[in-house]
Amino acid sequence: MDDDDFDTPWKEVVMCHFPEFMAFYFPLAHAAIDWSRPHTFLDQEFGALTRDAELGKRVLDKLVSVHLHDGSEQWVLVHLEVQGWRDARFAERMFVYNYRVYDRYRRPVASLALLADDGRRWRPSSFAYRLLGCRMGIEFPVVKLLDYADRLDELRQHENPFALVTMAHLQARQTKGNAHRRRIAKWKLTKLLYLRDWDRQRIINLYRVIDWIMRLPAGLEVRLRSGMLEIERRRAMVYLSSIERIGMEIGRKEGLKLGLQEGRQEGRQEGRQEGRQEGRQEGRQEGWAEGLTALLVQRFGPLDAHVLLRIAEADVPQLSAWARNFVDATSLDEVFRSS
Repeated sequence: MDDDDFDTPWKEVVMCHFPEFMAFYFPLAHAAIDWSRPHTFLDQEFGALTRDAELGKRVLDKLVSVHLHDGSEQWVLVHLEVQGWRDARFAERMFVYNYRVYDRYRRPVASLALLADDGRRWRPSSFAYRLLGCRMGIEFPVVKLLDYADRLDELRQHENPFALVTMAHLQARQTKGNAHRRRIAKWKLTKLLYLRDWDRQRIINLYRVIDWIMRLPAGLEVRLRSGMLEIERRRAMVYLSSIERIGMEIGRKEGLKLGLQEGRQEGRQEGRQEGRQEGRQEGRQEGWAEGLTALLVQRFGPLDAHVLLRIAEADVPQLSAWARNFVDATSLDEVFRSS
């Protein structure tokens, strides 16, 4: 697995929003299930069967009891494999887990797989062997997050919360190694989340998974959360906890310095001249943006999300021009006027 850890957030969001998970990734299976009746996660049963399985890293396996429209109770094994490489034993694991459940409980179980690797052609969907006229095996549905890479506009408009989770995963991979691009992508995704007409707890749950997947250096995270607080103020919402707010205020002055230090350290570790140059450029941009934001807030009060995003996306020459305008400006319009 790469440096981004998708384990914990995926577990939480799948368990909290399992019907939506099935509707988005496995619509045919979702249509067969009677969601008016409760579903139950059988973690204890499944854990007892896989605890001794030396079959590689299991990122997310969930055994769920559901009811079908015909009234029968069935078990569904959802296997979420989040990894950055091909695993020759993946299909075998699906086979082993499936027959272990059946052997122990004598219950048919449907196995489903969601893959988040970067290989477009790697789609393991079956495992079988033959011996002396006997055939043993399994076939299972497979969905790949990479298949949504060319459908970002569709994902932005989709009402299912897992559309935003999928976007977060894809954009985390696209911005790997470029913290500035990731911050911009995360900010836009967070604004989309805030604009959804969802209840408070759902927005909190989904932001937690987006926040975990699209991790940022401390300085950039402080800056992003400042924008979030401004959105909440304007929309009379409260999502960030008081602890996060206090931590953000404490870290506001030190965040930029720490972020720049991390960027330079990463550049040294990479040992590439272009990495160091990019780090310096991003550092200059962050410094200008942070300084201009502080000046504008001091003179004009809290800034709305549009202004914060405009500053965040501007380059150093543009920020410098706005700073010169600020000297004599009596309004924000005068600050952002054309040179």
